[in-house]
Amino acid sequence: MQKPTLTSLLKIKHPVIIAPMFLVSNTKMVIEGMKSGVAGCIPALNYRTLEELRASIKELKEAKVEGGSFGYNLIVNKSNPKYKDQLQVICEEGVDFIITSLGSPEETIREAHKVGIKVFCDVTDLSFAKKVESLRADALIAVNNQAGGHRGNINPEELIRQLNENTTLPVISAGGVASKADLDKIINYGAVGVSVGSPFIASNEAGVSDEYKQACVDYGAKDIVMTQRISGTPCTVINTPYVQKIGTKETWLEHLLNKNKSLKKWVKMVRFYIGMKATEKAATQATYKTVWVAGPSIENTKAILPLREIVKGLVN
Repeated sequence: MQKPTLTSLLKIKHPVIIAPMFLVSNTKMVIEGMKSGVAGCIPALNYRTLEELRASIKELKEAKVEGGSFGYNLIVNKSNPKYKDQLQVICEEGVDFIITSLGSPEETIREAHKVGIKVFCDVTDLSFAKKVESLRADALIAVNNQAGGHRGNINPEELIRQLNENTTLPVISAGGVASKADLDKIINYGAVGVSVGSPFIASNEAGVSDEYKQACVDYGAKDIVMTQRISGTPCTVINTPYVQKIGTKETWLEHLLNKNKSLKKWVKMVRFYIGMKATEKAATQATYKTVWVAGPSIENTKAILPLREIVKGLVN
């Protein structure tokens, strides 16, 4: 059976989603992406209040153009107490798609489908892909071992092959794409499209400091390390002197508490909150506490550019 392409699923010109990035993504980026014929996605957690989230959806609906599409990312696990209210606002206002991460998407799929919103689910392996397939997700975001942020452990070619051979859902690959050659290679592996994040950090429109953008130019793939010190889930960051100083492992106390099933949820929630605050400061102001999330595809980032130029480099 022929799987639907990303361009047909979202009615976009090019099979690209500008991936949702905590603190980086904003409506300016998504609007420029839509004008360039791709889809854009923003983490709902980028908005402090539900009113701000609602206002952003209305702004994107007004700015939407033919050939473009927009959606929001929901962290659907128990460490995110805002999730249910965010889902309600998104369903009330109406968006093109939702990407779910880090938890069960069952409720999101059920509620979103009631109002005609497509749901794509982050997966890192076949077992979780089969679960979300049974919940009637619309597509899989195959997060591979080249992705930035919370990445998987399987290389792009193998992960795409596994998901295509064993599920009926379209596969959108996330990780390792920074050029047209990369995109073509992933499509040849059998993906219907790609989700691209790190190359867009160094865009004029990104909502982060010039220091963060310049770091994506100055550092490369060899400078990306995994840390447990942000969200409690291993996450890729640029190996700045500050990251080297604080280390990348959870503290002995966190390790001890994480072994206690009744406390684990609360430990993760506290670590998530502390980590997000540290990341927010580093992303938006000059500080020696530089915790910058990025993936190895920054290797191809040579300059800070308008977002439309970065899209051109991917699709032309």
